[in-house]
Amino acid sequence: MSAPGSLLITDVRPYGEGSPVDVLIVDGVITEIGPGLVAPADTERLAGHNSVLLPGFVDLHTHLREPGREDTETIATGSAAAALGGYTAVFAMANTDPVADNSTVTDNVYRTGREVGLVDVHPVGAVTVGLQGKQLAEMGMMAAGAAKVKMFSDDGKCVDDPLLMRRALEYAKGLDVLIAQHAEEPRLTVGALAHEGPTASRLGLTGWPRAAEESIVVRDALLARDAGTRVHICHASTEGTVELVKWAKAQGISITAEVTPHHLLLTDARLETYDPVNKVNPPLREERDNLALRRGLADGTIDCVATDHAPHASQEKCCEFSVARPGMLGLETALSIVVETMVSTGLLDWRGVAKVMSERPAQIVGLTDQGRPIAVGEPANLAVVDAESSWTVKADELASLSRNTPYADMTLPATIRATVLRGTITAHEGAVRR
Repeated sequence: MSAPGSLLITDVRPYGEGSPVDVLIVDGVITEIGPGLVAPADTERLAGHNSVLLPGFVDLHTHLREPGREDTETIATGSAAAALGGYTAVFAMANTDPVADNSTVTDNVYRTGREVGLVDVHPVGAVTVGLQGKQLAEMGMMAAGAAKVKMFSDDGKCVDDPLLMRRALEYAKGLDVLIAQHAEEPRLTVGALAHEGPTASRLGLTGWPRAAEESIVVRDALLARDAGTRVHICHASTEGTVELVKWAKAQGISITAEVTPHHLLLTDARLETYDPVNKVNPPLREERDNLALRRGLADGTIDCVATDHAPHASQEKCCEFSVARPGMLGLETALSIVVETMVSTGLLDWRGVAKVMSERPAQIVGLTDQGRPIAVGEPANLAVVDAESSWTVKADELASLSRNTPYADMTLPATIRATVLRGTITAHEGAVRR
């Protein structure tokens, strides 16, 4: 990718509001906004065609699989998928091989992300050594390393030991970092394959009860209260979780939560075909959970959207449902699903989209250069969105190395016309710029 110089984005509407304007960017910073701007002859130009201009998206929950599973995704291919989806920063989860439980691994992920240069890749450190839930990892060394790790999570597994979680929260407070919890009481989900409800019963699938998630949410809220620190709930999936997070915030507890696009749109009715592409953890639930999550995202109870982008090899998905790996692709389709569930339904406007996909996630982890307002003097991390277009998802055409998308052959609203990272175009009209 070329170094930033000057870029003129023409005919765009910041946050989808008002008449179209031009945006001039010099050395990665927005220097002028207004109609009919004049730029030097050597300025690169990007035609907006009356598109919506948003801050670049920030994903708090991405699985890039490197190191260890480069057959399913790499930092390069995951970064490409992110840029094509309008993202300018992603947080790469720690369940790699070796696990990102030390600064050697986290610093390597960070440096590789910088070499690729399509998005800012922030490694997430493990809370416990080897994700085993027995001993705290060296969070301090990861936070002090080159990657300056800001978030820690054993995602994929729950830190189910309450004493260990309490110690992790206390340690995190001193480091001013965030603990993100995969809320799942494992004793309630032994052998679970699907949401516990009528669909699972009819299909003969062992159920994953809502209480398995909700019991950890309330426990960790209380632990965060007593530790006087923050906790973040990964991939909220139930109506009860929304109510519990609302209750905790009302008590003054410092808790935040994310929701995935697939938990906003899809339900366990998708399991009728036993297609493992629909197997995910936490599982797809019922429509009332979808609706509660949408309302919670709209009213701020749920803080942000995170993809939980989880690539898997074909042999891990094209197999018996009971042994298939849980997870779905999400980076390239996230905006379209948010538009489908939140904008088209009137629950969010484009400023609301900017809040839940860019501003709040950046604030939650303390990023100072992402999720910023579209204003003079601000970093030029931007997504240019064609709000009037639609596209049909073709699994084989996605940038990810894996193909496990539940949206294959679905027609979805809105496309990313371009993504800009610090004044440099990283993706344009469906192609990545390297």
